[in-house]
Amino acid sequence: MSRGAGLAFAGRVAAVLLLGIATLAHAEKPIWRQATDAELAAQLPARAPVEKEHIETEMRTATGITDGKGHFIAGVVLITAGYSAEGKYSHYLLVQEPIRIGTVSLAAGEYVLGFVRDRDNTALKVHFNEALTGKLVGEVEAHELTGKVGIASLRIWPPGDRQIFQIGRFGVSYELGPE
Repeated sequence: MSRGAGLAFAGRVAAVLLLGIATLAHAEKPIWRQATDAELAAQLPARAPVEKEHIETEMRTATGITDGKGHFIAGVVLITAGYSAEGKYSHYLLVQEPIRIGTVSLAAGEYVLGFVRDRDNTALKVHFNEALTGKLVGEVEAHELTGKVGIASLRIWPPGDRQIFQIGRFGVSYELGPE
């Protein structure tokens, strides 16, 4: 093999290796985005399993994010009137990738959450519970959001400038990844 042919071959091998490394690097860090209404309808239940009941959900309030590879973190308002969950829980949360909301780490699973306003109405104490057992997982404090964010019954913002888990006009930051 001539020296020129050898260099060309080495260049092609290097290019293939770099392409492989770039593909692996891209595969390790999925790009999360806002989930569409159709994706949320396919992931979230019409009746969420909450302790010993199946509580109707209000799909028009559904929100969530996806990595575009079949993993979602999504939530929806529960219609709890007439159920034992009334006053305890307000939202159902589906977690398919580990997430830390404030100081609470959630593994893949199904959760319910509820909240209580503080005395000054400047923060929410949000509690996360396992959906099937009602076991408390943890509590965080959500603070009033600044700027023009609007009020939402629940909104999970995609990672980026505003990586927030929002309830009403309150929010708490989150991180995706290992517990």
